[in-house]
Amino acid sequence: MKLHYAFLLLLSTLSLQGIAQQNSAPKTLETTPFTIGETRTFYSDILKENRTINVYLPASYTEKKEATYPVIYLLDGSKDEDFIHIAGIVQFGNFPWIKMLPESIIIGISNVDRKRDFTYPTTNKKDKEDFPTTGGSEAFISFLEKELQSYVANTYRISEERTLIGQSLGGLLATEILWKKPTLFSKYIIVSPSLWWDDNSLLPKERVAITNPTNVYVAVGKEGPYMESAAFSLIGTLKEDRNITSNFTYFDGQDHSNILHKAVYEAFVHFYPKEEEKKE
Repeated sequence: MKLHYAFLLLLSTLSLQGIAQQNSAPKTLETTPFTIGETRTFYSDILKENRTINVYLPASYTEKKEATYPVIYLLDGSKDEDFIHIAGIVQFGNFPWIKMLPESIIIGISNVDRKRDFTYPTTNKKDKEDFPTTGGSEAFISFLEKELQSYVANTYRISEERTLIGQSLGGLLATEILWKKPTLFSKYIIVSPSLWWDDNSLLPKERVAITNPTNVYVAVGKEGPYMESAAFSLIGTLKEDRNITSNFTYFDGQDHSNILHKAVYEAFVHFYPKEEEKKE
């Protein structure tokens, strides 16, 4: 009986200690949302639909009222796509002790139908079967040029420097823009471009001459012969142009699913070499 009472006493003591510990835990004083940017939606007359962008503004944007900032346009820029982790790279690169790239605005372009917007018309039967809404890149490029860039210029304090980031079909679109309207952007980050589209028809087409200095970074991973050979062909063509500064990385440890984060980081390293690297 004594053992029974001793056991009950022990349980009571432990319970009281647990309650005391709970009562002594700090209480939440305030809960506020944690945000990294803003979302804007506007109507596109060209595309005949609402389009949404996610925007990251650098830390100094509200303080430096006279400062202007480069703009990074990110395809596949929805919050559940690439916007958050690319914003993280830029924010990290902007730390004063890192200084990997200048403070920049990110415009993440949310998708409505990427298979429509990122592809030009194809004659390949399988392409048409797999991508039934295909062929809308001309309208989407017009949207970028005539509506989105104007909207950004009228809304934010921006400089003349514009970077485009695209992977996969986004890389195909970025290459098409580089081929047809290269002055829309001054820097291109083209990762794992789907240049197999329409039986590899884009690269052999005549390219609009580039007269302004343009910087292009191309990357591909272990993604199969079609994807890899197309990327090698692209960088080979670009290196022949004296007005293009081009760099290429083959990531043998990455594949189509996980290459973008590493490639974008590496692209910024090439775009903005440190002073000691410039002197070498």
